[in-house]
Amino acid sequence: MVLAAKQALSAKIGFSNPLSRRNPSSPLQRSPLAASFPSTDLRKRTVLAVSKPLHLSPMRAKPPARREAYEADKSEPQPIDDDAAETKSEAAKKLKIGIYFATWWALNVVFNIYNKKVLNAYPYPWLTSTLSLAAGSLMMLISWAVGIVETPKTDFDFWKTLFPVAVAHTIGHVAATVSMSKVAVSFTHIIKSGEPAFSVLVSRFLLGETFPTSVYLSLIPIIGGCALSALTELNFNMTGFMGAMISNLAFVFRNIFSKKGMKGKSVSGMNYYACLSMLSLLILTPFAIAVEGPQMWIDGWQKALSHVGPQFVGWVAAQSVFYHLYNQVSYMSLDQISPLTFSVGNTMKRISVIVSSIIIFRTPVQPVNALGAAIAILGTFLYSQAKL
Repeated sequence: MVLAAKQALSAKIGFSNPLSRRNPSSPLQRSPLAASFPSTDLRKRTVLAVSKPLHLSPMRAKPPARREAYEADKSEPQPIDDDAAETKSEAAKKLKIGIYFATWWALNVVFNIYNKKVLNAYPYPWLTSTLSLAAGSLMMLISWAVGIVETPKTDFDFWKTLFPVAVAHTIGHVAATVSMSKVAVSFTHIIKSGEPAFSVLVSRFLLGETFPTSVYLSLIPIIGGCALSALTELNFNMTGFMGAMISNLAFVFRNIFSKKGMKGKSVSGMNYYACLSMLSLLILTPFAIAVEGPQMWIDGWQKALSHVGPQFVGWVAAQSVFYHLYNQVSYMSLDQISPLTFSVGNTMKRISVIVSSIIIFRTPVQPVNALGAAIAILGTFLYSQAKL
């Protein structure tokens, strides 16, 4: 009786017997008074929250950082480094100019050797200069005719602009040849190593260009070295000395006019020099005939053949061809550089010419004369460094 009364009382107040909850067959009834007990409701909600399945976000997990970088390297193009590309392009340009300069210097050495051999046996510099221009003009006409080189498109304005260049080129060419016919090749080129001084002076006073103080100071050893070498030259000749000096001045004007004339023109350096040779040939030929004349040429030719032999003809052909080739390469390099840089390269080239001519022709050189040449060359080096 007592047990029955307790069960009835529990049912009325909303508590169920724990033992009865274990019985699955007995239904679980909830009393209206159960809402007043929040702890019971919280425990049920907690159980339900834990019992719900876990739903993950649709976002995928990121792969490892190292793998992501590897995939990017394979699939995405890498950005181009503009600085590296510019550096590579600049290096290629310097290499190209270096090849031009080396070829130019080598061809010039060969020309000077054969030119001096011809002048020793045949002392007619005006005709020798004319033959050099004629050979180059003929070579380029054949190259245009057979299509080896594209024929340049020129007009009257082009030839008008080219005329002062041709005049300066003709004067410089003849003056240098006259100088080498009177003195040793080494002496001519020692004097002609002073070309940067003429280039700076002309650019400063005629073109209005200004230069750093170091450039002007570098001219002192150039001028001093040339003067010392001239004063101690064993076979000094005033005609040879003045010829070299006039050649310096004329070639500076030629380089400046050439650079101005080539701006805005579609003519390449090779064709530009070809046209220059043809126009210079027209200018020089009447003067060569007036100064020396055909009768002197014929008599001198017979004497040269009798003393040298048939190989003299080969010397004349070689000096004419190599003169055109070395000038042609120099004008190809002038496409890439300034007139002052051209003058520096032209001066540095003289080192190889001076040394090779002294060895081949066994030119006697005094120590003081060699010192003057070394000082002039050192000044040229300082000049090139000051221009950087």
